[in-house]
Amino acid sequence: MAQAPVNVARLAAVDAAGAAHLLSEVRSGTLAGRRTRVAPRPVIGQSWERMLRSGVEPEHDFRSGLLPHDEVERRRETSALRHVLPVLREGLLSVADAARHIVVVADEDGRVLWREGHASVLRKADGLGFELGADWREDVVGTNGIGTPAVVRRPVQVFASEHFVRSHTTWTCTGAPVTDPRDGRLIGVVDASGPLESMHPTTLAWVDSVARLAEAGPRETHPASLERLRAVAAPVLARLRGPAAVVDRDGWTAAVTGMPYTARISLPASCTPGRRRLPAVGLCSLEPLAGGWLLRAGGEAAPHGDARIVLDLSRPRRWSVAVSGGAGTWARELSPRHAELLCLLAVHRAGRSAAGLAVEVFGDPSRTVTVRAEMSRVRRYLGPLLEHRPYRFREDAEVQVLFPADPRDLLPHSAAPSVRRGRPAPTTVP
Repeated sequence: MAQAPVNVARLAAVDAAGAAHLLSEVRSGTLAGRRTRVAPRPVIGQSWERMLRSGVEPEHDFRSGLLPHDEVERRRETSALRHVLPVLREGLLSVADAARHIVVVADEDGRVLWREGHASVLRKADGLGFELGADWREDVVGTNGIGTPAVVRRPVQVFASEHFVRSHTTWTCTGAPVTDPRDGRLIGVVDASGPLESMHPTTLAWVDSVARLAEAGPRETHPASLERLRAVAAPVLARLRGPAAVVDRDGWTAAVTGMPYTARISLPASCTPGRRRLPAVGLCSLEPLAGGWLLRAGGEAAPHGDARIVLDLSRPRRWSVAVSGGAGTWARELSPRHAELLCLLAVHRAGRSAAGLAVEVFGDPSRTVTVRAEMSRVRRYLGPLLEHRPYRFREDAEVQVLFPADPRDLLPHSAAPSVRRGRPAPTTVP
């Protein structure tokens, strides 16, 4: 007779200690290859099989290195999760604190970016390595409430010894994936976790409903974002000869001229400026616009020799870059890190190598991997206006920097050595 999987939620609602004891037997027996009284739930059993194949050690608490603070901040600033974070907080935090849970939000790579909730539970989580910047992918730390939902793309509750790694078996974790409703892409996982005794059978439905509510935001705001892009595109398309289209960063079409309308145009996974052959368009040139791309059918790119770039650092935490010429006029707000990098390149027009920028931004020439990753993101919207080897603005581009009236307000968040040298030393009052 085939083993029947245990109904964890029903059993734990009546006898949490008994459920934990039974699951401990199931875990020990299954991992030892023995037949047990009941089978693990399919989602758990399949996860354990993946762990055994990938070499995760059930008795070894492995932890990869935490991301440095600046990388956590960079991921927060660029993650699509930042737009749905208020919904997640409102829907989860008050209940989580009362239930002695913590709420954890991880990005699509399984890295913990936000973590809030009951103070004593946060301290216990520290002991498990459940910290900001930690890597909780399933193939790193085993079956868990962040990594497993990311793999199976549905909500999962991992109760006690359903965790693959023994050190996690005193916890209950309930996670749900958060996807971009426009393309189904995973953007992160939200998780409510707590000690074993805090488990409740309704937690799974609660976490899932909040995740679905968070996904509704991008779905509702997408038409408005396309309308803004359409306004940017109108004067650009009016000056062009020949077929062209303007799409957002996910390929959704905002406007076309001289070619049939297609709701969405498939873009390369790593979209960069230049000549491409796209299934719906054929040979075309991709040129960055604020919030999207200009696709010029035929592959003939617009000239950039008359480009003017204005880097506005004059307003606290509202830094931007504006470009005119070439593909028209557009502007984009900058993250703190991109504001630092473009400021350096605007001041040093001869350019800087990756190691040089690493010294000027981090004071550490070994941080070239981080610099190259950031400059790759910058080049996605500045395109051919920014060259590399070394990184620099094009020689024929006019670059203007608008500095704050008070030099002490120059990128006040920045700890970059070169930026700090550009500010006046603080005055000591006797």
